[in-house]
Order: sequence, then C-alpha cells, then structure tokens
Amino acid sequence: MKNRLFTLILFLLPLLTQAQQTNPNADYIRRQYQKYEYQIPMRDGTKLHTAVYVPKDASETVKYPMLMQRTCYSVAPYGPDQYPSRLGPSNTLMRDKYIFVYQDVRGRYMSEGTWTNMTPNRPDPAPVSAPKKKSKTTSAALAGSPDESSDTYDTIEWLLKNVKFNTGKVGQWGISYPGFYAVAGAVDAHPALKASSPQAPVSDFFFDDFHHNGAFIQAYIFTYPVFGLQHPKPTTENWFASAMFNADIKDGFQWQYDLGPLKNADKYYKDNFYWQETVDHPNYDEFWQKRNILPHLKNVKHAVMTVGGWFDAEDLYGPLNVYKTLEKNNTGIYNTLVMGPFGHGRWSQETGHTLHSNVYFGDSIATFYQNTIESKFFNHFLKGPGDGKTGLPEAYLFDTGRKEWKTFTKWPAAEAQKLSFALNNTGQLSRQPADGQGFSEFISDPMKPVPYSEDMTASASFTPFNYMSEDQRFAGRRPDVLVFQTDPLAEDLTLGGEIMARLKVSTTGTDADWVVKLIDVYPPDEPNHPYMPNKNVILANYQQMVRSEVMRGRFRNSFEKPEPFKSGEITDVNFRLQDVLHTFKKGHRMMIQVQSTWFPLIDRNPQKYVENIFKANAEDFQKATHRVYNNSVIEVQVLK
Repeated sequence: MKNRLFTLILFLLPLLTQAQQTNPNADYIRRQYQKYEYQIPMRDGTKLHTAVYVPKDASETVKYPMLMQRTCYSVAPYGPDQYPSRLGPSNTLMRDKYIFVYQDVRGRYMSEGTWTNMTPNRPDPAPVSAPKKKSKTTSAALAGSPDESSDTYDTIEWLLKNVKFNTGKVGQWGISYPGFYAVAGAVDAHPALKASSPQAPVSDFFFDDFHHNGAFIQAYIFTYPVFGLQHPKPTTENWFASAMFNADIKDGFQWQYDLGPLKNADKYYKDNFYWQETVDHPNYDEFWQKRNILPHLKNVKHAVMTVGGWFDAEDLYGPLNVYKTLEKNNTGIYNTLVMGPFGHGRWSQETGHTLHSNVYFGDSIATFYQNTIESKFFNHFLKGPGDGKTGLPEAYLFDTGRKEWKTFTKWPAAEAQKLSFALNNTGQLSRQPADGQGFSEFISDPMKPVPYSEDMTASASFTPFNYMSEDQRFAGRRPDVLVFQTDPLAEDLTLGGEIMARLKVSTTGTDADWVVKLIDVYPPDEPNHPYMPNKNVILANYQQMVRSEVMRGRFRNSFEKPEPFKSGEITDVNFRLQDVLHTFKKGHRMMIQVQSTWFPLIDRNPQKYVENIFKANAEDFQKATHRVYNNSVIEVQVLK
C-alpha cells in the first residue's frame, strides 16, 4: 500500500500543488522568498491554513501582486522553515516574482471546517462590497452558508490588509480540483481579483471525472478514500492512507471484473460518505445539480484564461464548458481558451519530448505554453497595463493531427462547416444519406465486456490516462464492436469544433450504454517515430483514438428522469462528444467505433432496466442484441 500511495501523491501533488522533489529551484526559493503561515478567518469564523511566500526584496518601493492557489490536495511542506522546490504555475512565473499564496480549503489538511465535494455555490441575494464580519458565536442563520466564492473573497480581503508590500492585485490558478476552486472563486469575485486561470477545472461531477453522461467511471473507484473521508481535526498527514486498498493489485481489469456488481464495493466503502452519496444519487437530481458551477458563471468582470488538454482523461468537459459558459453569459470580458496536446495537467511540467500514449507531438510544448501564453497572461493583468491587449488570441489550440498550434478569434470557429457521416451497415463511414432500413448489430454481453485499454496496470492506477490516444485495433477486432470507416482520404480533413452523435438504435434488452469513438487510422506505411515508449507497438495501421464518449441510454431523454428502452423499438440516442481540433491527413482514414461496454473505465450496464445500477444484483446482468441503424450519423464541424 505504501508504494501505491506514493504513486498517488507523486501524481497529484506535483501537478496540483507544489512539486516536492529535490531540484535546483529549492535553493533559489530559499534565497529569494520568505515564507509565512497564517490561519485566515472566514466570515463564519472558520480558519483556513494559508502559506504565503513573499519575495525578500519586497518593500515600500518594490511591491508585488499576489498569485493564489486554493487546493484540497495539501499545501505541503508545512512549517515556516520548510520550502517547496517550486512556486507558482511555472518556473518562469516563479522567477518573475509574485507573492505566492497557497491555501488548504475547508476540512482539508491544516484548515478547519467540514470538507464538501464540489461545494455548492450559494449566491448572496445582493452582492456585498466587503465580506460580512461574523464571529464563532454568530448563529448559523445569521452567518449564512459560506462557499468557495465567499472563502476566496474573504481570503483576498485578509491578504490585502495583512501581507505587506502587495500591489492590491490578485490572480488565481489551479489544475483539476484546484481548477474548480479557481472557477468558483471567480464568481461574485473580490474587486482585487484581476485574473483567473482555471486549468483542467472540474465543473460538474455528473459529466466529468466520476460520471460521463450519467455512466459511472468505475476506473475512479480507488480514489474514494481521498474524497470521501473526513478527518476530526487539522492534520499534515494523509489521513485517508489506511483506507487505500489497491496497493497490491497488478491486473486492474481482473480485479474490477471479480468485484462483480457495484454493490459489492460497499464492503470497502461502507463508511465513505462520498461513495454513499454516489450510490444514493444515481440520477442527475438536486444533489448533483447544485454542485454544478456552470450556472453561476455570470457577472464575471475580470480576465479569465481557461486551459485544458485534448487528451485529458479526467477533465475535458470542464475547460471547454467553463470557457463556453463564460463566453455566453459575460459579454465583453477577456475570456480565452487554451487547449494543448496534453493529458491531465501535463502542461505544468516540461517532459522534453511531448508524447501521449504512443503519439509524439513535438518538443518542449509545455515550455512554449508556460513562456508564451501563461506568463504573458498573468504578467499583463497583474503587472502590466491590464487593458486586455495581451497579444494573445481568443483561442490558442493545438491541432493534434498536424501537430502545430493554431489561433482563432472565437471557438468554435466562425468558419466551421457542419458535415454528417452516416454509419452505413456496409461498414462505410459515408457522406451519403441512408434510408434507415439497414442496420449493423452485435451481441453485448456484460460478462464479457470490451476492455477500454490493453494496459492492465493502468486499470489499477489512481485514474486512467493513456487510453485517450491509445491504439484501438484490439477493440475493433472484437465482434461486439462495430466499425465504420472512410476510404483513404484524398486530401487533408480538419475537424475543428463540436461533435454530435445521433444514433438510431434498438435493443432486445431494456437498458444499454452507447460508446462512440472517433479514430484516426494511419496508413500501412506509417513509420515509427524515434521516441516510441512501447517497442511492441507499430504506427503502421495504428488506430489512434482522437475523441470518445459514452451515453447511458436510460438518460437519453432526461438525466433527471431515466426511462427504460422498449425492447426492439427503434429509438433516438443523441449525445455530444467533446470538441476536437484534429487534421486527418491525406492517406489516413477516419473511423467510428460503436460499442456498449468499455470496462472498467465505465461500469457495466445490466442491460435489464433497474432503478439503481449501483444496487443491481448479479442476476440482473443479461446479454442483449443491439442494432445501430444506417441512418445514424456523426455530425462534425470542419475547417477549410
């Protein structure tokens, strides 16, 4: 268990808070920054542990803006004489010098209070110009219910008054869960907050991270101790460590399969409040709805740069929808989007050769982002004129097929044209409309599910990663995966924008999941690049997954009110895959795969309708024959 916990910490903390590994920056930070620790009181009296690093040359004549991250993943190392090996989003910004602020959110590590996943936003009836002054003795009714917005506001207010030599300007950033805190902190924001950069932000747990379109992401099952256990008092320790149980699991697929129905996970998590909340709320009810931050992204006044990775297996829905929602609801603000060829948070650390799974995109791409995009954004709004004339585009996006950056004045691009590709029962991905009479069918057996990956060790890790661009030949050769593809392309085809699956389906069961994968099929003479991580993989005929998504069929008409299928009845199942910018090159093929199991990325659907799949019995899982009719289409946006 110690080895697995170390892997977890190693994965989370360098990306989401501050890297702890020894490196040359450690001496620089000690020489250049003075560390302070505070317990900052919130409006209800709860005190949040906050570490502040102030440049040693700060003075009445040399003042610095503040750059803050709020996190549930620890602001370690603790102690005023303990320093990290990195400050801020990048080494560039660290050396540019800011007053860096890190805060443990409520109920986490050294902060007081009770931990809540995705704290519901509770907007004030009338926004206040300063935080309400409340003491511990003030009644809960008078104090109101604090949220991440008010905690961010109160923290900034305290910092401005108590940390010397600040300029009165504040920025914030965060990756993944801290990205959510950056989004939430942008709501009803303090006037001193001038720039926010939510990066891979979680926005709604029913569509990102723990669920996709209501289907449970079973690959996350090992994460529940981190998110579902309280600790009785502030601590510097990982209190959840003793509840981690996946340390000795080598074959994650087999372990998940042997677990059986999800109800069997109760033996591990009977005292885990977040697991019980997940089980008790299988539909998109008020519990999940009030944790969705997107409806609250109104009246945002300051600059926002949302960042994501095209191959982020954890949070791809979040950045795209945060950007689009801000754009829709806040006319005229500085609101930009950056999407690179990265997995989860990988833009925060340079790897030299930039790869995802077996695909090589170029060198030093993270450094380019940090130096050319991120630092320019923060320096402009916190140290520069702040007039929005940054020289950056509205959207700075990486074309994952051409393997180069592209800029856009809006996203999706104004010039994008909609095209539809029909899933012809001949196996062709065709531009010709079909009559709806033909169909392709397969037998879906939940007892023999389609694996989501060939990497068995990944199925035992904290969260999935490489499958987002992994070779799909292993899946396409199974009889329970439908394959539709074009002829080799006569010219480049750039998909840029949104993707919509409009399926016409039927099933002999009463419930079903529908998985759609968009794949780039390489030509048979494609050479290997020199940095192949897996020497047993060849790129000739490689089937690179470009985008994929699942739709839990019971939610086809409503995520709040699920309903069964009628056996044998042709039914519409429509759902959106996340955006893409990918050029299918001349000689490549575009492929669509359709399947109904994707294990253990998503949990198995019994295919017999039950009220709550988390409580399904073993006998509820049944084979079913699924049909996809030839008037099913995949709608894409194309750039010329």
